[in-house]
Amino acid sequence: MTTELPQKNRVAALTLGAIGVVYGDIGTSPLYTLKEVFAPAHGVAASPSNIIGVISLILWCLIIIISLKYVILVLRADNHGEGGIMALTALALKSVTQSSRFYYPVMLLGMVGAGLFFGDGIITPAITVLSSIEGLEVATPAFKPYVIPLTLSVLAVLYWAQHRGTGGIGKWFGPIVLVWFTTLAVMGVANIIDHPQILAALNPGHAARFLLANGWIAFVALGAVVLALTGAEALYADMGHFGRTPVRLAWFTVVFPALALNYLGQGAVLLNNPAAISNPFFNQLGAWSIYPLVALSTVAAVVASQATISGAFSVAQQAISLGFLPRMRIVHTSNQEKGQIYIPLVNWLQFSAVVFAVVAFGSSTNLASAYGIAATATMLTTTLLTFFVVRYGWRYSGVVAFSATLFFLVFDITLFASTSLKIVSGGWFTLLISVVMVTIMLTWRKGRELVFENLKAHLLPVPGFLESLFAEPPLRVPGTAVFFRPEGDGVPHALLHNLLHNKVLHERVVFLTVISTDIPTVSATQRLKVTELGHNCYQVDLSYGFIDLRNVPADLANCAALGLNFEPMETSYFITRQTVIATPGAGMAMWRESLYSTMAKNARDAADYFQLPSNRVIELGTQVEI
Repeated sequence: MTTELPQKNRVAALTLGAIGVVYGDIGTSPLYTLKEVFAPAHGVAASPSNIIGVISLILWCLIIIISLKYVILVLRADNHGEGGIMALTALALKSVTQSSRFYYPVMLLGMVGAGLFFGDGIITPAITVLSSIEGLEVATPAFKPYVIPLTLSVLAVLYWAQHRGTGGIGKWFGPIVLVWFTTLAVMGVANIIDHPQILAALNPGHAARFLLANGWIAFVALGAVVLALTGAEALYADMGHFGRTPVRLAWFTVVFPALALNYLGQGAVLLNNPAAISNPFFNQLGAWSIYPLVALSTVAAVVASQATISGAFSVAQQAISLGFLPRMRIVHTSNQEKGQIYIPLVNWLQFSAVVFAVVAFGSSTNLASAYGIAATATMLTTTLLTFFVVRYGWRYSGVVAFSATLFFLVFDITLFASTSLKIVSGGWFTLLISVVMVTIMLTWRKGRELVFENLKAHLLPVPGFLESLFAEPPLRVPGTAVFFRPEGDGVPHALLHNLLHNKVLHERVVFLTVISTDIPTVSATQRLKVTELGHNCYQVDLSYGFIDLRNVPADLANCAALGLNFEPMETSYFITRQTVIATPGAGMAMWRESLYSTMAKNARDAADYFQLPSNRVIELGTQVEI
């Protein structure tokens, strides 16, 4: 009994945390979903049959896409406990292997998914905060001129606070969002009791009848129904923080019941008063409740936005580690939680884009057009990536893998096709963000390959070099020299430059190769590998997962257990700083080569990225043409 209780308490705490972080985004969808479905532009009449049909459609989309696809299937595709589009991409790439004809398409799918995730990360704070502040307009139209300034003020404070981390306030996310879901459920029950005929929406036949009876109008309206599903990717992305079981428990015990009850409640309100369609969420309890709901929904929107911002930091960190993005400055805001990070460049670029979205689109209705296509495209990407994991990673039969994938693709493609109708009216924004991000990632990865090929053409194999070097040994000076050496590379250019110009060699030479793996984290026991090369020279391999903190001096200190001691004040780190020169001809288009050269020039310094002591680093430059 004494061993079970702590475990139950831990699961309960993680479930509460998952409610706050994982489900903030989808939990704020009731703020705007029904309002957008029945917006005049869609032409859906607020008749009783349509209201029941739309509510039924929303409920069954939540059941099929969120419950079946994400909570039951996709959550199984964990990469050593981690989730998210980058973790899924790494898992899919590992499943098909590098020699497979599917390798490049899978990698491209992952990049597209990451680009869409960044787009979603811009729209989510904009639409959730804006839609919550818009509740003031329901109280009195006099507040309308202040909605945009208030929204921008809330967002500015939110992004400014990122550098402080979420450790202090993060513990309140779960209770705050639990209060939010409780409020959703209570409001829903109150309205269902008044108009129980809305319970007919539980029958999926009403959803089918709505689609068949309204034809093209219903297809167009699907683009707004999608808004009820936004935030689905967070289920998977945050699995590593909470675990599969707490995420599932949170959904089935709290989140889904609360969402279902509130959508049913909003439908009941519309059955009684179709005029409430202007903003059904804030019309659920009458005029007295508007200001409290605005306050509560704003707090919930901030929490939902925080989860999305943190997710963007995590995806960016993983993309850097997997070689999809250049190195950036990463600040760890917590000594206890390694997942708590802050990336200044990502933060302020995202804030600028969010401000642009709020000002340019001007309302949650206009933003909804941009929101839906990001969500559906990401869902489609996830389904395709999951297929490769199911078929080639888990080794399920082709019939099972194709059947499951085809089932979900029918929904994904239908919803994506519906939202694609809104590309001109706003969907272009998130697609543009995705195209820009994919272009950056493809250019960075291809540029790195070209640099490696250039260096490889001139490399000297280490064994042969050491043999010839020590045939007539150079003068050796006290201390340890650590030379960074890429995987599969030959003699580091920094060593050659040092010998050429200084004509000395340290009494101990260490060739250090930092290996980025396709798993989230590498245990301390598997991180280090030391190989003796003779003449007091060593090859040290340091392996890291894509969420691991790279602290080279701290990890090299662990070499003592393998017989290799490092004295901090007697160890020098030699780094080759490459100046990339774009040249016409083979490789990439000139504009892409120039883009790569610019990114390489502005990438985070290697010494800073690997946390090397600045007073022990020697940088030697070399030019590389691509």
